[in-house]
Amino acid sequence: MTEKGIPLAVPDVGEEEIDEIRKVMSTGFLTEGATTKEFEQSVADYLGVKHAIAVTSCTTGLHTIFEGLDIKDQEVIIPDYTYPATAEAVILAGGKPVLVDVDIDSMNMSESILESAYDENMKVFSPVSWAGVPLEGGLYEKAKKLGLVCVEDAACSLGAKLNNESVGKIADYSCFSFHPRKVITTGEGGMITTDNGEMAKKFYEFKHFGARGASFETVGTNYKLSNVLAAIGVIQMKKIENIISDRISKAKIYDELLEKIDNVKPAYKMDNARQTYQTYACYVEKEGLRDKIREKLAERKIQSQIGTYSLHLEPGYENLKRVGDLQNSEKLFRNALSLPLHKNLTLEDQEQVCNIIKETVQ
Repeated sequence: MTEKGIPLAVPDVGEEEIDEIRKVMSTGFLTEGATTKEFEQSVADYLGVKHAIAVTSCTTGLHTIFEGLDIKDQEVIIPDYTYPATAEAVILAGGKPVLVDVDIDSMNMSESILESAYDENMKVFSPVSWAGVPLEGGLYEKAKKLGLVCVEDAACSLGAKLNNESVGKIADYSCFSFHPRKVITTGEGGMITTDNGEMAKKFYEFKHFGARGASFETVGTNYKLSNVLAAIGVIQMKKIENIISDRISKAKIYDELLEKIDNVKPAYKMDNARQTYQTYACYVEKEGLRDKIREKLAERKIQSQIGTYSLHLEPGYENLKRVGDLQNSEKLFRNALSLPLHKNLTLEDQEQVCNIIKETVQ
């Protein structure tokens, strides 16, 4: 595989998905319909939630939730260390993102960070369970004590568990992504999950132009997920446990290899949890080395990526309100390194990746 290179991610799709798409194509009904409903039900059953609402992306799903919660002119706490979509969804719904730091190890918002950023006028916060690492249980508990509604950006975390309870079941509202780099994919797509039936109805209406029966009761939009894309999801849900098991096994190999390398911390491992390793993100402890490693990997046609973004350093978000110095977010932005992890990755590939890292940091 050296000559061909090593990609960062490879979606686990094949003939089964193609066959399911053909079934949909043969019906002539390509927009949202019975197949989308089947996909929604499979996710709801998998997570043990009452409602799963398919949407066009995690971003549009988050926007739908925030519209339903009516956050206009409200401050919403979000982590600074995240993809811009987390902030965009708040802004689209008329809210005001408040950027807070993350824990340097888990790369997620913590209970103490939430508490330090809270004020009594806040009603909603939106933590991110990044890279498939569940949020710490204390964060949910603290939110309840503070009276905050939790809208979890769980884009990376379908299949992750905390104390045997599924991410997507714990927060008041959660949203998943089915982008090709995620654990399962529909090409593009997302899913809202909740046990709140009244709000689920609102979300469903919003993604259908605000329609309620034959009339349009509110202003909505078109965030429907087509039967064509949902067909891929139906098959992907049958594969999800095998996909996660494979990722966990390969993550353990990375752990063992990287533990022998100075100045590099393997990916975070959470107690009492199952991580999906949607991203295998190690941390390069010596400043300035992460990008050198990426250059050396690229020379050998091995793809890598940063972790994610420190939003306050991006031009479009530099004027958002901040709490604290966001030091950990900046460190992670400069030093976190995402390594290849997918179905085609071999032991030889992983050894080659880690050997290049070792040669570069020495």
